[in-house]
Amino acid sequence: MDDLAFCDASTLARKIRDKELSALELLDHYVDRMEKYNPDINAIICEQIDRARGRAKAADQELARGKPQGPLHGVPMTVKESYDISGLPSTWGNPELKDNLAASDAVACERLQAAGAIIFGKTNVPLFLADFQSYNDIYGTTNNPHDLERGPGGSSGGSAAALAAGLTGLEMGSDIGGSIRNPAHYCGVFGHKPTWGIAPMRGHALPGVLTPTDISVIGPLARSAEDLALVMGIVAGADALQLPGWTLELPEPEQSSLADFKIAVWADDAIAPVDSSVKERVMQVAQLVESAGGRVDYEARPEFAVADSNAVYSDLLQSAMSARQPEEVFQQYWQRRQELKKDDTSDLARVTRSSTLFYREWHQQNERRTHLRWAWHRFFKDYDLLLTPICATSAFTHDHNPQMSSRQIIVNDAPQPYFTQVFWAGLTGVSYLPSTVVPTGLDNQGLPIGVQIVSAEMRDLTCIEFARLTHAEIGGFVPAPRYAD
Repeated sequence: MDDLAFCDASTLARKIRDKELSALELLDHYVDRMEKYNPDINAIICEQIDRARGRAKAADQELARGKPQGPLHGVPMTVKESYDISGLPSTWGNPELKDNLAASDAVACERLQAAGAIIFGKTNVPLFLADFQSYNDIYGTTNNPHDLERGPGGSSGGSAAALAAGLTGLEMGSDIGGSIRNPAHYCGVFGHKPTWGIAPMRGHALPGVLTPTDISVIGPLARSAEDLALVMGIVAGADALQLPGWTLELPEPEQSSLADFKIAVWADDAIAPVDSSVKERVMQVAQLVESAGGRVDYEARPEFAVADSNAVYSDLLQSAMSARQPEEVFQQYWQRRQELKKDDTSDLARVTRSSTLFYREWHQQNERRTHLRWAWHRFFKDYDLLLTPICATSAFTHDHNPQMSSRQIIVNDAPQPYFTQVFWAGLTGVSYLPSTVVPTGLDNQGLPIGVQIVSAEMRDLTCIEFARLTHAEIGGFVPAPRYAD
């Protein structure tokens, strides 16, 4: 196996600092792999190789002078297409934006590069970052490295696929409906959705937009939990508007072993049924804690009706996504709303109303969300973490039916609506909670399965540490076998 390609970023940085290899050699290694393997996967969809090589040479010169830039000195990485990188297209998969070249770098990318990272390319997304698959009319379809007939997830699908195939050292994604977490699950890598608002979104937006989108966050995908914590330490923190008066100090984990954790387990739900193969992995991680002597509760739930939480999430999610749509699309929704009957409670009617909320309606849903946040706050006084699935199944075969409402997934041999599975992302996303996905290995189809780890707001590092401890026990990251040579 190509051990170098599948190292985590922390290890790669150490190898460069110890001069086991140069930053330029490592970059060229990933570029060679990209040229060899990316045509099959289509994960990396635009590049800046010459600029990256210039930065790698400069990194090697700086190290020779004893002046490394930071903890990611010399590490090659890619970022999701939706991040601005000066001179590269930021299209969000929309053909109307195919000529939109960024004039500057996103704040997160500035911080990563200041820490020494070398960004050499960008990875694929779905149209407007709004699908569980990653394909669009500009860049085409990204395939799952574990099975090319299946998708890698979305919207950070190219990010997770590139990591699973050993095409990059590190990745940055974003998440509003599981867009970091479901690709991490489908491709068998680590992903972290931060507490909302702690990592600056500036430069991860449609042209001209500066206001952060509700629910949406940016965060890392990686091949280790250590990398997730490392990136959070680099990227999270106040943007220029809040400086110097706002300082982020995420609390360190209070636990040092699995035995120290008090966890709750929510492994399935009638609203969004989970395949037995996925549920088994959630239970497996819970049983690690039990076996270590920790406390596990399989019945504990926050004090709210789960259907209410799901309804609030659906309304706020559709409202946020609608704000990204072109004016003519919004007007179509608005016209359709005018024609709805008051007693129409169909899925289409609910989406139509959610996509055209008046501010008063949005404010009412936001108030309901605030009650949910306080319910979670009370819940996490008794528990350190909650374990859940993030998706109902392992990766599914490509399905590009333009009528998304007609798509289905198969759960325990029975069809379920395609978007039912967004429930597990929304359960925590609507309430701004940090959530980490840890890979747990492959199922009987040779496909990865991840487990979602959730904690209280601002307890991001506790989620990540639990993922690290879990992975140390089960070794869940498995390189995509066909690209391991």
